[in-house]
Amino acid sequence: MKKDKRQKKKKGRSVQELLGIRSFTQYGLAVGKYELLFYLVSPTNISVLSHTNIEIKIRHLMMVLSAIPDIEITCTDSSECFDDNKTYLQGRLEDEPNQKVRKIIKKDIDFLDHIQMSTARQFLFIARLKNAKEKQTFESANRIEKTISEQGFEVRRMRKSDIKRFLALYFEASMNGEVMPDIDGEQFCEADDDEDAED
Repeated sequence: MKKDKRQKKKKGRSVQELLGIRSFTQYGLAVGKYELLFYLVSPTNISVLSHTNIEIKIRHLMMVLSAIPDIEITCTDSSECFDDNKTYLQGRLEDEPNQKVRKIIKKDIDFLDHIQMSTARQFLFIARLKNAKEKQTFESANRIEKTISEQGFEVRRMRKSDIKRFLALYFEASMNGEVMPDIDGEQFCEADDDEDAED
């Protein structure tokens, strides 16, 4: 009996368990006792807005937060971050005596700058629903999207592929999170099933 308990303690927990993620749902992500609904809000370039228009935007955001007080806001890069790669290349550039190699390294740095667009951000509004039935979730999902939209924000509810891409970028796993399988290793099981069917 004690041996079984010790083995259970030694067994590591998966990242999914540590984060509390249970599964994808029709509208979002099941996490613990909650269902998370994700909304992608297009950023506004406030550097081109007048002081008055910035105040209006702030007021509109305050209206959203008043109407949906429990909503959470997350700001992340909209593409993979290559800062470590760029730091490495900058170091190589300083140490490299060969001019031709230096020229190639500079091109690599320029290429990373071009594909990264590090200033591009994405804003996610996340709503938590607890113990809601499917119809209630559907109504809440539409109501929240409408509330955000009515305050002048360009918003859309994120689909499963969008959520997967966000999670992959957030945890620095991949730029192609939307094509990752729902269950780790799922693609290999499908391949085995196809081979069994041929036999």
